[in-house]
Amino acid sequence: MHSDVLIVARPDRRPTIECAGGVAARLTERDTVHLVSTAATPLGGDTIALRVVVEPSARLRVRSAAATVALPGRSTTESTSHWYLEVAGDLDVDPEPTVVAGGSRHTTSTRLSVAETGRVRLRERIQIGRTDERQGFWSGSLHADVNGRPLLRHRVEIGRDSATHDLIGAPLASVSELRYPDIARDALGTVLELAGGGSLTTWQGQRLG
Repeated sequence: MHSDVLIVARPDRRPTIECAGGVAARLTERDTVHLVSTAATPLGGDTIALRVVVEPSARLRVRSAAATVALPGRSTTESTSHWYLEVAGDLDVDPEPTVVAGGSRHTTSTRLSVAETGRVRLRERIQIGRTDERQGFWSGSLHADVNGRPLLRHRVEIGRDSATHDLIGAPLASVSELRYPDIARDALGTVLELAGGGSLTTWQGQRLG
């Protein structure tokens, strides 16, 4: 299954929302949109594409109604999610965690373009396995530009077949948070101030709190 979501936030009006496939978006407050599943996704073979546009002077918060659970499909264990973010206003993206379950393999890619007037908070939380599960693999990449200039190129892998995986102490949970132009003072993990402004905070462990 392929799912598409488009959200466009404009100043002084409600966001425009277009959806197709197994993921939908619902306006829950004037400037807040929650992502909801309308079918079991992502299963192996599924792709999800989410495009978010925030125009100058507009504000948007993106949340999810529940955790996303990636599961194997009949013919493959691999699924993908792609985020395309174009920000000239104020965007805060903080969905519930993605749980990579049942030995599935899930890949997330995010491409962020921020204009001079833009402000962003982007948090991603990943858990390999449900209770007593250690199988599964997740790979996430973040490509962020400000005014067409590189801000950050970041990639993380956790789970089975990742470079850091072993049976004793391998991390099975990850939290990443990018803020621009702000510096995170209250985020979980290690804070890295970026040369182009803003900060990246990262944390890894066994289980999300």
